Amino acid sequence: MYVKICGLSEPEHVATAVEAGADAIGFVMTRSPRRITPERAAELAAPVPPHVLTVGVFRGEDPQAVREAALTSGVRAVQLHGKHPHGDFTALKDLGVRLVRAVDAQADLRCGAYDEDLLIVDAPHAGSGQPWDWAAVRGRPSGQWMLAGGLAPGNVAEAVAAARPWGVDVSSGVETAPGKKDSALIRSFLKAARGLDV
Repeated sequence: MYVKICGLSEPEHVATAVEAGADAIGFVMTRSPRRITPERAAELAAPVPPHVLTVGVFRGEDPQAVREAALTSGVRAVQLHGKHPHGDFTALKDLGVRLVRAVDAQADLRCGAYDEDLLIVDAPHAGSGQPWDWAAVRGRPSGQWMLAGGLAPGNVAEAVAAARPWGVDVSSGVETAPGKKDSALIRSFLKAARGLDV
């Protein structure tokens, strides 16, 4: 089970996620309680080993702004969240990083349809932390796709059983308050997700 821990902003939580076995960690560089600057993301990403994908998360920014932030931060992947047109992904192909498309269940759920490398299927209201009808997407997405939206250590097994994703992506489910990650919750989530083989 591929696991991404998103919205990290403190070195201790980055270290915890890496040590606990996360496959990817996300840095939010768009409007959010979890927002950090590209410069801060660069500091946090610097010690992350090459086998862990560092992801810059954007929502609504134009490709040039995304490009500049990605280059400054040095992330190894760019995630475009929401209704980004195909052209935004095309414009970033030459960056040499992996591209991640994050959408709700109403979008085209074929991984690669927008030339992305990874797909995230999120709740209708992204960032709300509310569980949703995970079973509604079962069998619909194709390729390497992660389930997101309302996941937490206590329900990730249920969510995976319902949707059968390739991976999972969590942010608010490992927080004690918006933007405040908790190392124990990060470890618990990874342990719970790691015990799942689809």
